[in-house]
Amino acid sequence: MPGDDIGTGATRRRVLQGLGAGALVLGTGRAFGADVRLPLPSDPRDRAMTGAFPQKGQMILQRTRPPLLETPFEVFDQGVFTPNDRFFVRWHWAVIPDSVDASKFRLTVRGNVERPLGLSLDDVLAMPRVELAAVNQCSGNSRGLFEPRIAGGQWDNGAMGNAKWVGVRLKDVLDRAGVKAGSVAVRFNGLDEPVVPDAPDFMKSLDLDHARDGEVMIAYRMNGEQLPLLNGFPLRLIVPGWYSTYWVKMLSDIEVLDKPDESFWMKTAYRIPDTPHASVKPGETGFKTVPINRMVPRSWFTGLANGATVKAGAPAPLRGIALGGDRGVKAVDVSTDGGATWTAAKLGADEGTYSFRRWTFNGVAAPAAGGKLSALVRCTNADGVVQPMQQPWNPGGFMRNGVESLDLTAA
Repeated sequence: MPGDDIGTGATRRRVLQGLGAGALVLGTGRAFGADVRLPLPSDPRDRAMTGAFPQKGQMILQRTRPPLLETPFEVFDQGVFTPNDRFFVRWHWAVIPDSVDASKFRLTVRGNVERPLGLSLDDVLAMPRVELAAVNQCSGNSRGLFEPRIAGGQWDNGAMGNAKWVGVRLKDVLDRAGVKAGSVAVRFNGLDEPVVPDAPDFMKSLDLDHARDGEVMIAYRMNGEQLPLLNGFPLRLIVPGWYSTYWVKMLSDIEVLDKPDESFWMKTAYRIPDTPHASVKPGETGFKTVPINRMVPRSWFTGLANGATVKAGAPAPLRGIALGGDRGVKAVDVSTDGGATWTAAKLGADEGTYSFRRWTFNGVAAPAAGGKLSALVRCTNADGVVQPMQQPWNPGGFMRNGVESLDLTAA
């Protein structure tokens, strides 16, 4: 990244000074904007727009404690990368540090290792730097669109964001500690804490080979700036191509395990049906489950909102973003006849395997006599995996990725 050579001691000091700035104060202030009504079929109540959270602009308030802040969907039409101050926020427990002293912070590496570590931020910043563009998407993104309704955060499509992450390879940190033979997994913990003593601490783990694949990273910068506190300052785990439940925020503890992780958040929570598209019928029971893992292809319309009016007889250019999941975007196609035929959209710049990719489509004309116009969009990733026509359903409200539709009126 030009102008950000953190290989020098002077620059590292400046970065550390920046990392120590600011504090998080939750539940204060009433900087609310106009309410917004999300298009959720079973939960159509208004949500407040709020600017009351530190380092954040106007966000859709889903919950205050712990903070759940959704990115307004129009933000995704403004660029392929999501601004830090509009980047969604999702925490599991409400006990979150309201400030972090960068000079005293330590990242612990322990467990089945040769050399337990307590790395300062200066130690981390001195390691070889890597940069990666990757989408961070909540497992329950779009849960509010599931029918029948599913309990949990009633997100529209805005529990996601794309950023350029700068940090160090997890592999390099593990190699510095020396992973012992017989290790099978790596578990990650952050500075947040349960609200009551007997609640399960939020921890997630990856198989050892995944943790050491050279792409999983520990980030300290996001879109050219320090991580906002609500997005994981001072360090955050980045697991490209996987849902954000694994992207542990305020990462402070890495534990190498010599047996599979059977803690609550792996063994019980965030599990999906082991079925095609992780889909079952509402009310179905007895199916096998596995921990949620890789993201799947998705695509969205961003230029026009559902129900918008376009000029009769005139071209109706469409645009949007696509995500290949755990692989790159190979193609985006649009249909205006209910999926009977599909036509390729034009793809924008390729920012990397795990990034959003812009698309445009100029092959639509609004009926000259007016009336209704509908379009569908679907993404195919580099492995040839295509979005399904039908929306999957599962009792967790996870991994929604069916083909999206856009209904317009020509007048």
